[in-house]
Amino acid sequence: MRLPAVTAVGVVLIGLAPPVAVTAPTPTPAAPTPAASATTGPAGTTSPPARSPLTWGVTPSSPKGPDGRASLRYKLDPGASVTDYVAVTNHSAEPLTLTVYASDAFTTGQGGFDLLAGQEKPVDVGAWVRLTTRTLTVPATSRMDLPFTLTVPANATPGDHTGGIVASLAATGTDAQGNQVSVDHRVGTRVYLRVTGELRPALALEDFRVRHRGSYNPIAGGELTASAMLRNTGNVRLGGQPALRATGPFGLAARTATGAPLPEILPGDAVRVSVQLSGVPPLFRLTATTTVTPATVDGQVIDPPPVSVADSRAVWAVPWSQLLLAVATIVGCWALVVLRRRRRQRTARELAQAVAAAREQGRIEAAEGPADSSADGAPNRLNGRTPGAAPGATRSAEESSEDPER
Repeated sequence: MRLPAVTAVGVVLIGLAPPVAVTAPTPTPAAPTPAASATTGPAGTTSPPARSPLTWGVTPSSPKGPDGRASLRYKLDPGASVTDYVAVTNHSAEPLTLTVYASDAFTTGQGGFDLLAGQEKPVDVGAWVRLTTRTLTVPATSRMDLPFTLTVPANATPGDHTGGIVASLAATGTDAQGNQVSVDHRVGTRVYLRVTGELRPALALEDFRVRHRGSYNPIAGGELTASAMLRNTGNVRLGGQPALRATGPFGLAARTATGAPLPEILPGDAVRVSVQLSGVPPLFRLTATTTVTPATVDGQVIDPPPVSVADSRAVWAVPWSQLLLAVATIVGCWALVVLRRRRRQRTARELAQAVAAAREQGRIEAAEGPADSSADGAPNRLNGRTPGAAPGATRSAEESSEDPER
């Protein structure tokens, strides 16, 4: 149940049990208000049709009616007390019986403001509030100004104590499976109490985690996510502004991202803080540092002022896509070199084969050249001589033919 800082109105779409008469201040008629907020209850619950919508609101008040305050705020010494009023207004067209009580507040894990469940007993400011009645029946379209007393124990710790005063309507509904469930519809107003004394504003980072997720695009960087539980270890309500800084080895490629402002964190409570940083170069080993700058709420001035809190972690950021691209480039270059080498070798072989064939053809032509020197294949005769015969031998043959007796 989240309590707004202004008048809250609940819409209940179920029938009412018979009202119980109680002693209460004289009701003051109030005009119906069209504003309404959704009914709170377990997820998936439904309610049967109602005779008419029931709406009501709880606001800070005076004996004469609402005074325009957004919440109940006090600054008291230990042992001091104060009497104040809340206005419970019934905007419905029929009487409304409500349970009125005070409870302690806490910060949800998502940073919301909530109160303890109705059956849980308060131990802080909710236990210090005394109402004149716990059950209140408000006539139709009327308002009751209910007094209460807030008494601070003498041993109360200094700092902020937060709670709320609510008016609730318990009802029975059915869930999605048709089972009957009890639903407590509550609206109310916040109570902020600061007990005087030494203020200690402080925040702490717990369960700090860092995760890096690379990108499939080798040109783009990865995403770095840092998360932690931010706990208010002091005694003052604080907000904050988270930031994430990532650096590579030797401080290279530093990048910074700022997260969304944090809601108020009550003393002792914690919220999950998460900051994302995109476009981070994957430099194998990154250092992520989360810093939270505290901020006071409601413009308060705190002395001493709160100091920033930071924590660092190292995370691996292996550039897988870049490595794959580099391997693909190397393999491609190697394949290109091998292909060119093979082409050169093939060209050289073809050239060598062509040269060898040309030489072989030349030898064949040289060997066949003397046999084909005459047209008819007969031996050549030069001046009546047989090629290769000595002149003397020719002459002796002639003389022999002339003189057989010689």
